[in-house]
Amino acid sequence: MRWDWRAGRDRLVHLWRGSLRVRTIVITLLLSAVAVTVIGVVISTSVRTNLFDSRRDQVLAEAGRATEQAQSMFTTAAELGETVDAQATADSVLSSVQRSTTARYLAFLWVPGQDVPRTVDPRASAAFETGAIAVSSELRATTIDSDATTIAWQSIAVQSSEGADPGIMTGSILDTITAGRYQLYLVYDLADVQATLDFVQSTLLLGGFGLVALFGGVAYLIVRLVVGPVRVAADASEKLAEGDLGERLPVKGEDELATLARSFNRMADSLQRQIRQLADLSRVQQRFVSDVSHELRTPLTTIRLAGDVLYDQREDFSPTTARTAELLHTQIERFESMLADLLEMSRYDAGAVQVETDPTNLVRLVEESIEAVQPLAAEKGSELRLVAPGGYFEAEVDVRRIRRILQNLLGNAIDHGEAKPIVVYVDSDQDAVAIAVRDYGVGMSPAHVERVFDRFWRADPSRQRTTGGTGLGLAISLEDAAVHGGELAVWSKPGEGSCFRLTLPRRLGDELSGSPLALPPDGEVAA
Repeated sequence: MRWDWRAGRDRLVHLWRGSLRVRTIVITLLLSAVAVTVIGVVISTSVRTNLFDSRRDQVLAEAGRATEQAQSMFTTAAELGETVDAQATADSVLSSVQRSTTARYLAFLWVPGQDVPRTVDPRASAAFETGAIAVSSELRATTIDSDATTIAWQSIAVQSSEGADPGIMTGSILDTITAGRYQLYLVYDLADVQATLDFVQSTLLLGGFGLVALFGGVAYLIVRLVVGPVRVAADASEKLAEGDLGERLPVKGEDELATLARSFNRMADSLQRQIRQLADLSRVQQRFVSDVSHELRTPLTTIRLAGDVLYDQREDFSPTTARTAELLHTQIERFESMLADLLEMSRYDAGAVQVETDPTNLVRLVEESIEAVQPLAAEKGSELRLVAPGGYFEAEVDVRRIRRILQNLLGNAIDHGEAKPIVVYVDSDQDAVAIAVRDYGVGMSPAHVERVFDRFWRADPSRQRTTGGTGLGLAISLEDAAVHGGELAVWSKPGEGSCFRLTLPRRLGDELSGSPLALPPDGEVAA
């Protein structure tokens, strides 16, 4: 089974963004790890430097004493004259040096370029002969050029079967008086210093891990104490947002979290009272509109009957009376339309709307709606065009409500289209169907676009309207689209016209993820 790196990365990103607890603990661990690492490096470096400096000073002091003692022995032997063997004296001096120092290796080498004969053989530990230890040219030059009181030194690596150990090599000059000058090299092993340093570093490492774990535990405890109540408050807020107005936070103690809980509960109480007041007011308003609309229908029916009688007999009246009968007939029709719209809005407000869907070919539905408003368009001089490139045009919709949306959008386009072509686009994909009505008329400003779906609002109340209207058409259309799970969007610019786009899911209950049509649609038909 192969690991899906992208899915794993997405899960980690989601966990990082979605959990304050995880972010806090991880950041605390990272920062504490960095701090402990820096402190550990500083301490380790300081300890290493102090150990090395202390051991170096000890080695130089010891090598200086050994050199001084050896030189004294050579001087004493020279004062005795020819009765003393130079080789025996050198052997005795080197034995004394080995006994009086802690040096692990020794080398006694001739200084080249002297005029005196070499009567003492050079000596060196086996490590020098095998190449485990070598005198560098820099140390050799420094030693030869130094005087008898100067001790040269250099850090080296002492090779062994277990690897390389750190060490210090000292170099000094010994004058045998009778056999010339020789170089004395002493090698000190610093394995004990390295062992001490390793112990200190391992202790610092274990202590660092312990500190980081301790910081992580403290961070977890603090985050749990703080984030836990915050999580409870977030859950309570979600329940309040979903309508559970009785949700409250438990109050424990007198600290800041308890103060937060009390403040939250007071806020929830205030919201509950205000929402109930608004809900009661809304129900009163909805009931008032519904009751008034129903009560007006009875007298309106009587007025309509009387108006129809007068309208049918208008030819027998004088011109003034006939015109009055015509105006009365028109306004009664508009009044009936307004009552119907008010009743529809009251149903939406009361949540009593029921959708009856059937599989419907929306292209055919658009064609029928265009045919219905064709006389009005011809009267205004606007040409209606349909652009339907093909696709999944069948959808589950309430035909009556979608036809009402189309008639409203087409009527508005005819009213504001300035006798220019009106283009209706229909397009679809596998999940959604979109219908766009595009006119090239006066258009609207951004401020008007924001209010275009408000109830009883008109962009230009003084403008003559061919199709009449109550100011509720777009508001009802927006509700009709929403009850299908769709959306009704608008685009408009002054002087360039407007475009309303209706997007519906092909199956009722599906969520929209986009629209098959751009807003305004691409490839517009020129005006």
